[in-house]
Amino acid sequence: MSSRLHNALSAALIALACLLVPFGALAAWVSYGLADTGRYVTAMAPLAADPAVRDAVADTVGDGIVRETDAGAPMRPFVHDAVRSFTGTDAFRTAWASGNRAVHDAVLRAVRDGRGGEVRVDLAPVAAEVKQQLAADNVPLADRIPVEHTEVAVLPAGELDRLRRGLSVVEVAAFWLPVTAALLAVAGIAVAACRRRAVTATALGTALGGAFLALAVFLGRRLTLADLPETVHRPAAEAVYDALTATLRTVSWLLVAVGLAVALTTWLITRHRQPPVAAPRP
Repeated sequence: MSSRLHNALSAALIALACLLVPFGALAAWVSYGLADTGRYVTAMAPLAADPAVRDAVADTVGDGIVRETDAGAPMRPFVHDAVRSFTGTDAFRTAWASGNRAVHDAVLRAVRDGRGGEVRVDLAPVAAEVKQQLAADNVPLADRIPVEHTEVAVLPAGELDRLRRGLSVVEVAAFWLPVTAALLAVAGIAVAACRRRAVTATALGTALGGAFLALAVFLGRRLTLADLPETVHRPAAEAVYDALTATLRTVSWLLVAVGLAVALTTWLITRHRQPPVAAPRP
C-alpha cells in the first residue's frame, strides 16, 4: 500500500475517533453521573448553600405554608423570612439531600424495574423533618403545617418510557464509544506513514472535540433555560444546570488542554530532532 493510501486511511480513522470523543464523554456523563444516585446527590449538595436556590425554596415553601395554614397575605413576609433563615441550617442541607435522593431513587427504580405508570414519591419524611426544625426555631405557624403521606408525581408515564429507552442506549454507548474511539485512534496512528503527524492530528482532533463539547454544554444551557415556564425560578434553574453539568464542563476543557499539550509536545520533539541546516558554501 502506498504512503498516500496509508495517510488517507489514517486520516479517516483519526477523524472518526475524534468525532466519537465528545459523544462518548456525553454518554459517560449521563450513564455514570446523572444515572448514579450517589453522584447525583453529591452534585446537588452544594446547591443547598446557593442564594438563588435558597430564595426559590423560601418562596415555594413559604407560599405553601401560608396556603396550607390559611395564614393570609400579611403573614407571608414573616413566614418567608423564617423559611429563608431555615435554609441556612444543617437541617435544611440534610432535608435537601434527602429530598433529592428520594426523587432520584424513585425515578431510577422505575426505570430499572421496567414498570409502567407515572413515578410518584412520598416526601412526607422530608416535610416532617422541615416542620420539626421550623417548630424548634419558633417559626410562626410551624406547628400547623400538615404532614401527610401524599405522593407527588415527579415523572409522567410517557416520559418514563422515553427515559427508559434512552437510558438503555446511553448505557451501552457510555462504554463502547470511548473504547471504539481509542481503538480507532490507535489504528489510525499505526497505519500512518508519518506517525508523529498522526499523533499531532489525533491530539488536535481531541482538543477540537473537547471544544465542541463545551460549546454543546453552553448552547444546551441557553436552550434549556429558554424553554422553562415563567413560573420557574430562573436563577435557581441556572444554578441547578451548572451543578449538574460541572463534571461535563471539566471533562471538555480537560480534553482541550490534554489535546493541545500533546500536540505541542509532539511539535517540539519534531523540531528538536530536525537536523541543522548546513550553511551554503561561498
